[in-house]
Amino acid sequence: MVAPSWVPEDETKPAPMPLLVVQSFVNTWEADSGVDLLADPDAGQRWLQEAGLLRAPGVDLAQVRDMRESIRALLVANSGAGDLDPAHLRLLRALAHRARLRLALRDDGQLDLQPDENDGLSWLAATLLLIIRDAQRDGSWARLKACRNPDCHWAYYDRSHAGRGAWCDMAACGNRIKNRNLRTRRSAVGGAASSTVS
Repeated sequence: MVAPSWVPEDETKPAPMPLLVVQSFVNTWEADSGVDLLADPDAGQRWLQEAGLLRAPGVDLAQVRDMRESIRALLVANSGAGDLDPAHLRLLRALAHRARLRLALRDDGQLDLQPDENDGLSWLAATLLLIIRDAQRDGSWARLKACRNPDCHWAYYDRSHAGRGAWCDMAACGNRIKNRNLRTRRSAVGGAASSTVS
């Protein structure tokens, strides 16, 4: 399957659609390189339009970035790497409260909930929150996680059999954290040994 143009080229653990939209939204910021696709007004608006999250330019990208980091916090919690910060929950609750939804009857006869506004931050938030809600209901949400490396937090889809994946990339983040933990343990043991000798 060819990934849509708005999916990062280096995405190795993509979520199924439409959860891939949420994953790619969170991954518009990359810790390693510091690249933020939502920092530049033109590029950010263009990315959001290509991903189907914005119909016309004009949304406040600072608010969009805040929403992105609040969703990332949900993924950090999914990975078991931390508790949810109440500030992130407050922001998402406020966005959910402002969202206007409507029932729509699809061509296949199925009822669907859709954002009622035409555009803007409320429409963008409602679109993402509906995808998250649906993924929570079908069980796929628990597999969308943020890398446990606190210097990374890249969103990845955990396809491991037991659903216990911890890293976006074992060779990079996994080994880096394991080596850091090993050095910490060795220095703690070395420090304890030297204190008993003196």
